[in-house]
Amino acid sequence: MPDHQFHIHTEPEYLPEQSAPEQGVYGFAYTITITITNTGARAAQLISRHWVIQDAFGHTEEVHGLGVVGQQPLLQPGESFRYTSGCQLKSATGTMHGEFFFVAVDGHRFESPIAPFVLHASAIPGALGGHLLH
Repeated sequence: MPDHQFHIHTEPEYLPEQSAPEQGVYGFAYTITITITNTGARAAQLISRHWVIQDAFGHTEEVHGLGVVGQQPLLQPGESFRYTSGCQLKSATGTMHGEFFFVAVDGHRFESPIAPFVLHASAIPGALGGHLLH
């Protein structure tokens, strides 16, 4: 079992107030909860993200960037981080997947995959934000 293991939970939400279906624009928010299940005793910092976003027409966009919502949280063993961000599609449905890149306090570098999840315009909208969960 790895020294650093993360569970990443996704909650996609359709945002009708940020959508214009008649113009082919569909806004989505996605809430991410990163739960560290660290079998070792070392903290790890989320350094960057990579997303692959695909709409129903097959258009694919890749997003690379430092941190998430302007933060690079250092997650202690047992600590979680939750944030909400968003994207726009040109169709009412699509998918996202990707990975987060981490560096542990011992210098070990690793990626945690984010399993594919569906964006669908019938989802219920929610609020945006980001914070540490203890």
